[in-house]
Amino acid sequence: MPSPRSARRCSRGNDMSENPNPVPCSPARRSPLHDFLAPASIAIVGASADPTKRGYKAMVGLIKGDYRGRIYPINPKVPEILGVPTCATLDDVPGPIDLALICTPAKTLPALLEECGRKGVKGAVILASGFRETGPEGARLEQQVLDAARAGGVRIIGPNTSGMFNLHHKVNLLDLRNARPGDIGFISQSGNMLLALVLEAEHNGHVGFSTYVGPGNQTDVGFNDYLRYLGEDERTRVATLYVEGFRDGQRFLEVAREITPVKPVVVYKSGATELGKKAASSHTGALAGSYAMTVDLLRQVGVSVVHHSDEILPVAEGLALMQQARGRRVAVIADGGGQATITSDRLSESGLELAELSAATRKRLAAILFPQASLANPVDVAGSSDADPEVLARCVEIVADDDNVDAIFLVGMFGGYHTRFAESLLGGEMRAAEAMIELARASAKPLVVYSLYAPVKPPALRRLHEAGLPVYASIEQAVQVLQALAERGLYLQDRHGQPLQAGVVADEAMQAMFARAQNEGRDLYEHEARALLRTHGIAVAEELVAHSADELGAAVEKFGDQALAMKVVSKDILHKSDAGGVKLNLVGEAALREAYDQIMASCRAYDPGADLRGVLLTPMARKGVEVIVGVVRDPIFGPVLMFGLGGIFVEILEDVAFRAIPLSRRDAETMVDQLKARKILAGVRGEPPVDKAALVELLLKVSSIVSAYPQLSELDLNPVIAYADGYAVVDARIIANRAVASS
Repeated sequence: MPSPRSARRCSRGNDMSENPNPVPCSPARRSPLHDFLAPASIAIVGASADPTKRGYKAMVGLIKGDYRGRIYPINPKVPEILGVPTCATLDDVPGPIDLALICTPAKTLPALLEECGRKGVKGAVILASGFRETGPEGARLEQQVLDAARAGGVRIIGPNTSGMFNLHHKVNLLDLRNARPGDIGFISQSGNMLLALVLEAEHNGHVGFSTYVGPGNQTDVGFNDYLRYLGEDERTRVATLYVEGFRDGQRFLEVAREITPVKPVVVYKSGATELGKKAASSHTGALAGSYAMTVDLLRQVGVSVVHHSDEILPVAEGLALMQQARGRRVAVIADGGGQATITSDRLSESGLELAELSAATRKRLAAILFPQASLANPVDVAGSSDADPEVLARCVEIVADDDNVDAIFLVGMFGGYHTRFAESLLGGEMRAAEAMIELARASAKPLVVYSLYAPVKPPALRRLHEAGLPVYASIEQAVQVLQALAERGLYLQDRHGQPLQAGVVADEAMQAMFARAQNEGRDLYEHEARALLRTHGIAVAEELVAHSADELGAAVEKFGDQALAMKVVSKDILHKSDAGGVKLNLVGEAALREAYDQIMASCRAYDPGADLRGVLLTPMARKGVEVIVGVVRDPIFGPVLMFGLGGIFVEILEDVAFRAIPLSRRDAETMVDQLKARKILAGVRGEPPVDKAALVELLLKVSSIVSAYPQLSELDLNPVIAYADGYAVVDARIIANRAVASS
């Protein structure tokens, strides 16, 4: 074993593995993580000769993995480990250190990080647990570690991390010898998730891994930092993350918005946003922090979200190999009717479409298939390929020529014809495989293959595999890959480059209104909320506030014989209907007085101490489709806008869409299109479609208002009545942020 003091530096610009598709990095905003995730020198603090210790495993991983940089085991008790001379302390190391792997207990960390700072160590991987996850004392220790690291200019991975590897630079601190180099960068809060993916890639995978990091507690370096690094890394074609919890979701979205146009990003998120689960004052707040919200926000910035752990590797590999499809239209070539039907169902469930094949395409297919074959998509060859598997390749070539097709899905038993029917068919299968490979390389349309023979890896499928053409043993996994390819393609076409909506300038009178509310320790009254909306161009019906029954006559003078809605004005009664504080369809002063008395009596019974300031009167809105527009400032992701089916059903049906603020116009448009209830918005049972353009403008204006007023904590417009010619805001609620002062 060469001495650690000998020159064993790896070349940063000449990695040892081959990658035919390097991705250029962005030199303009280079991540500091490059300085230590591809290290030329590594110190193992707590290196051990005990095979059960992590300090021993890391040494083995570097030596057996042919790491060519300098290795410095730190252990004052033994002279050498695995033939490499030890140093007693970091101060004794004769040369510079890029990365320190620290394998010692938690209590040793503050002093060790100070030592790292003196030595000029760029990054430290901290394995120890026992920090904030254990309680207040652990949290104080973690802060001490962070303070020491920042004082010395040392970046921290962890603590409580599973470790890291960079296979293209032969850095394998985990000693995972079955992990092969490839295109997928993986950041995972679960070490076992990494092991699962490595094993899956070893037995069934198409590509390998570039860099892995376990972020642990994210005391210093967080998911947004890792994403930027992977986005810049030329050996990573897909950034893949398993996330249990974001610490700075807002910053992650900002980085993802920059990275996703350059390369695909795949996220598997478990659970909901922990800090987002709170007692909410609004319908929007009750739904915020949900898993569904997180998924929507990630997709908004171009991230491919998978919902099951067994989809992570297939989707990441599919995107690495094929990058994108231009749309959702899929042509299916099948050699069995049953699987063709199943495939159609799965495609529909995933939001994909069966492509409408042109007449010319169907004519070409008819010329090579049996008369009983189905020429409509999905194309069922109906035995045409049993004696000639090359027919399948010709079908694939034909549908690939169709302008109505965005991707091709071959479904059935390709690869197993020589087993199922006759050994003499092997040659035809191999020729078909070569034709498909040539087509896939020449065409911009992805070709995805499902074969029931995939688990046994027959020659034709092995050939596809070797050539980088994905073959799956599950229809469902293959469909998830097709979905990810389509979503990425559409994102790049429709959303990338969409300017975010410019915010409005905060109005001085509205700022003063917020200040009054904050000084009085209350939220905005509804008439104040309506005034804010009206000031910034949102159409709100006129209203009148009557502070006593004697002022009700003014409403009759103002609104005439229009039917009116009456709602209590009180800072203490949040849910007016629950308190009996709402009366509808009131006409004439007598009806108004009677309703006023009933509301006052009911609200006093509901809350005897409530401060009742009178009632708000507005004209009744005409019938239409009820929707909700809401905003919440999520503690992880910042301001988030929600749109969905309104009224009392919003929390029951939860048919809602979320987007991070500020929005682009495309964001607003897709919110409306995303709802399961979009058919209602489009018009049913003879009803006209609602004015989608007006709803989009409403969403953009609300987004702008929220950006201009940090004092606004939560907003509910519920319901908003959508019409064929606009909308009506029926109820407006704004929760003030007591911690933000009005300017």
